[in-house]
Amino acid sequence: MSIRITTLLLILSSFLLNGQKSEEIIKSIFDAALTDLTAYRHLEYLCKNTKGRLPGSPAAAEAVEYTRQALIKAGADTVWLQRVPVPHWERGYEDCRVISAVLGTSDLTISALGLSVGTTSDGIIAGVVEVKDFEELKTIGRSKIEGKIVFFNRPVDNSLINTFAGYGGAVNQRTQGASEASKYGAAAVIVRSATQALDDFPHTGMTRYAENIKMIPGIANGKRCNSIAHLSD
Repeated sequence: MSIRITTLLLILSSFLLNGQKSEEIIKSIFDAALTDLTAYRHLEYLCKNTKGRLPGSPAAAEAVEYTRQALIKAGADTVWLQRVPVPHWERGYEDCRVISAVLGTSDLTISALGLSVGTTSDGIIAGVVEVKDFEELKTIGRSKIEGKIVFFNRPVDNSLINTFAGYGGAVNQRTQGASEASKYGAAAVIVRSATQALDDFPHTGMTRYAENIKMIPGIANGKRCNSIAHLSD
């Protein structure tokens, strides 16, 4: 019996020692990941040198090649690229101006939403309807939206502890806003930046069009977004 107990204790001791080594190894991996700056340097390069990495763009191709070279230098045993069909989209000339009989004229800082359709060379001239969400679109209805430019003005909810949940709660007006507004006959949409801040940096990104819905232009607007509805009087 004593021999069996001794053997069992030796086995348990071995497991405990191995477990301790595993914890140390895992901790060292986390320590390296949290303190090593290699990933940040790669991110810094991509942000500064491959801006606007939309699918099919030269910037996207450069980012892919940079990443391939980085993996090779890091010692990856196999690195290869695959051909992937993607839509090709390029941002064209952008200009937006609000004209008010009461407050005068104001030029807006804008940027087209990725994959948005464009206007004709004549552009779009229309009144503006401000909404906070898709439910308000439904409440206002087609009679007051048709032919107008819908301005989605819903900021990020900073009261949420999960900051990404706050962002996610606001970003659907960018990804789906054009399609939702088009259902009520809107001519175009303007979307405020997905943030609480009022700055001069339009927060763009991709928009998606639902099937069997007329595609209308969508733009992101900078710090003057809160005044659009008032200036359109």
